[in-house]
Amino acid sequence: MNRLISIVLKSSAAVLLPSAVLAADLPEPVIEHYPAPVEFEQKTGGWYLRGDIGYKVYKSPSASWLHIDFNNEELEPTGIVGVGVGYRFSDHLRTDVTLDYEWKSDFSGDAPCQTQCGTPGVYPTSLEYAEMDVWTVLWNVYAELGNYNGFTPYVGAGVGASYVRMDKIEAVNGNGARVQYEGDGHWNFSWALMAGMGYEITPNWTIDTNYRYLNIGMGKSVATNNGGATSGEIKYEDLQAHEVRVGLRYTFGNESYGYQEPLVTKY
Repeated sequence: MNRLISIVLKSSAAVLLPSAVLAADLPEPVIEHYPAPVEFEQKTGGWYLRGDIGYKVYKSPSASWLHIDFNNEELEPTGIVGVGVGYRFSDHLRTDVTLDYEWKSDFSGDAPCQTQCGTPGVYPTSLEYAEMDVWTVLWNVYAELGNYNGFTPYVGAGVGASYVRMDKIEAVNGNGARVQYEGDGHWNFSWALMAGMGYEITPNWTIDTNYRYLNIGMGKSVATNNGGATSGEIKYEDLQAHEVRVGLRYTFGNESYGYQEPLVTKY
């Protein structure tokens, strides 16, 4: 019996000894830090400032004086400059308030001659001229359509008011006489539709290029006098423009989130 127990113990030792030696040769575990595969994202909320310059092309307006409708009305293209302050609510929604000024645009047209500007049939038309400049304040809301390698397309709309100032109003009558009228300025309801693309140069700076349709209402002269009696205003109605704009936006505190770093055991 003792001999049988001795044989079993020796066999077990022969089997277990190589395993124990192998376990003794294993290295100690090494603890290393690896970033967890989390999605990269940016802070979306925050205030921003913007500045823009652009080129403005007017649709032909509709001008008239009393019952006389002008013909061949045109407003020359002009430049615009603007500033604004806004707030980003999320990756897809932001809003801003903008103030824009357009340099003077020259108006031209002609009007059928009445007895005041020459003999009908002999001097059939008078040439009409004016200058117009505009200040526009808008509250705008934008829907951004996703970020694609730094490019962010968007659409938007705005409502507000425009101060339209008409100046240097003059008529050159068919008989060569010149008549000047006093200009006037007033506020109109205005609205806009826009579409554009932003490109992130850095987390804080964005280049913005966009198209904007702007409706600014009407302009007018003071009431003109005819023979000492007030007769009416020269009206410049249906003032609409197409604008191409480029600008910069600076967003405050627009920093990136970091990665989480859990402990990982490595052998």
